[in-house]
Amino acid sequence: METAAGGVRGVGAGWAPVRLSDRLAAALTEQIDSGALRPGDRLPTEAQLAVQHGVSRSVVREAVQRIKSRGLLLSRQGSGVYVAPPPAHRPLAFDPAVLESMDAVVQVVELRRVLEGEIAALAAERSTRAQQAGLRRALKAIDAAMAAGHDGVEEDMAFHRAIGEATGNPQFSRLLAFLEQYLREAMRITKGNESRREDFMRQVREEHRAIVAAVEARDAQAARAAAVEHLINGERRLVAGGVVRRGAADVARRRRAPR
Repeated sequence: METAAGGVRGVGAGWAPVRLSDRLAAALTEQIDSGALRPGDRLPTEAQLAVQHGVSRSVVREAVQRIKSRGLLLSRQGSGVYVAPPPAHRPLAFDPAVLESMDAVVQVVELRRVLEGEIAALAAERSTRAQQAGLRRALKAIDAAMAAGHDGVEEDMAFHRAIGEATGNPQFSRLLAFLEQYLREAMRITKGNESRREDFMRQVREEHRAIVAAVEARDAQAARAAAVEHLINGERRLVAGGVVRRGAADVARRRRAPR
C-alpha cells in the first residue's frame, strides 16, 4: 500500500499515515467542488493523472474508483471518465486530510462539542429509564475495560452513542457513528495519554458521571454543560499531555471567545 511520503505530522507513534489515493481523491473532489472540473468534463487519462500528481497508476485507479462510488464520476465505455451531473443527495464526507495531525482532529472534536451538548440536553428531556440504565452500564463497561488493561476506546464511543440513542432520534446516533471514523485513532492516543496520568483518568470518570447524573435528573441545562465541559477538558488534556501543540494565535482566539 502506498502512503504519503514522510507519514503524518504532529502525532504520536502508531498514527496511520494518509494514503496517496486518499490525497488524490480529495484533490480531484476539490476540483469538482470548486468548478475547475464541471459536469460533463472529461477527466485526464490515468497516465496523465499519474504524471501530474507524481503517483502510480494504481493510486490513480483507486482514487478514481473512490470518487465514482460517491457518484461524482461516471465512465463511458471507450471514451473515458467524466464528471457526473450533481447528485440530488450527496453523502456527507470529510477530506481525508483531517486525519493528518492531532491538531486537525481537534477540529472534529470541536464539532462534536457543538453536537453533543445539545444531544445530552435532549437525552435529559427524553430518555427512558431503560436508556438511563443503559448509560450506567456503559460507564461500567468503560471502567471494566480500563481495569483489564484495555484502552477503553470502543467502550467510550459506545457510551457517547448511548447518549445519542437516549434522545429518541436515531439520526444523532448515525451522525456520531460517522464522526467516530475520524476520531478512533485520536482517541487511542488520547486514552494512552490519559492512562499515564491518574488525575486525567479520574477527571474523565467524573465528567462521564456528571453527564449521566444530569440526564437522570432530567436537567437539560446541566447535561448540556457537562457534555461541553467534558469535550473542552478533553482538548485541554491533549495539550497538557503534549499530544497537541497550540499556536499562539489559536490560544489568543480561544481566550477571546465568549464563554
